Amino acid sequence: MDAATEKKPAGLIRALLAGLQAGTLGVGWMLAWLGMSSVWQRRSFWTPENLMASTFYGNGAIHEGFAFSTVSGIALYLLIYSSLGALFAIATRDRMTRSRLLLASVVFGLSWYYLSFRVIWKAVSPLITLLHVERSTMFGHLIYGLALSRYPVYLKRRGPDSSSGNTLAPIADTEPSPQA
Repeated sequence: MDAATEKKPAGLIRALLAGLQAGTLGVGWMLAWLGMSSVWQRRSFWTPENLMASTFYGNGAIHEGFAFSTVSGIALYLLIYSSLGALFAIATRDRMTRSRLLLASVVFGLSWYYLSFRVIWKAVSPLITLLHVERSTMFGHLIYGLALSRYPVYLKRRGPDSSSGNTLAPIADTEPSPQA
């Protein structure tokens, strides 16, 4: 194969950053879904974040509406799920077709749901496992997995051209070519 057309594997740092971006966007969509589903269930929009905040504040974080403790729940969601996105992108970079990547990311999101809500949170913060709404949280993790499968899109967006050091693409010639 020609060196110019040969597909190079994604760098570790680029995959990590693309995974962070996809994980952050994925958890944003997941939290939006969890908030909307909480409102549909006649609970506060901030209930999932307040449940996560109970890891730090205990029973005091379980209340209606947004409070100072809610910020820690949002931060914990962002930290965990962005990091998971980075790890997923590093583990799967350039190793799967688009359809397999979609399947793997959805399975990853749902597997993380079962591992975290059945094992980890049960030991760390039992209130989360007792008070979360199972079906909507599971569907939120499906949304997270779907968003995570888009990390290759962020991988392709590069800044400077690594081969020439240029930060800008060459500008096309705007003058008409001479007619012979």
